[in-house]
Amino acid sequence: MEERIGVERSRGAYAFRKLKDSGAVLIFGSDSPGTNAARYFLNPVYGLYAAISRQTLKGEPAAGWFPEQRLTIEEAIEAYTKGPAWASFEEDVKGVLAPGKFADIAVFDANLIDVGRSDPARLLKARVLYTIAGGKVVHER
Repeated sequence: MEERIGVERSRGAYAFRKLKDSGAVLIFGSDSPGTNAARYFLNPVYGLYAAISRQTLKGEPAAGWFPEQRLTIEEAIEAYTKGPAWASFEEDVKGVLAPGKFADIAVFDANLIDVGRSDPARLLKARVLYTIAGGKVVHER
């Protein structure tokens, strides 16, 4: 990003903490962000990692890219779940796990919240055990 638009303009890119603190609702998705340094492919766990560590998949930069913009793991998960439901005016039927709401669920071999709090790099090793969509298991590891 800095190669393309410079350090000062980059400071406002992906300014998650500043946006969150201002009251904005963060809406994350799993599409590729399109930056050369950080290709996260179609894996939301990579996006969680980036939002809380502010690092590439190779752990660069060591201190994080504009680290003051980090989110907590809970905030990042909410930006992938509750936020998009709100943005599509569907928060009454999806976005959180609750009786009567729609949900597609991925079950991992690690507790993403615990891992995200203690060692964000370990998120990159988390693997999906199974996925439930439409009330049926559609993928098993």
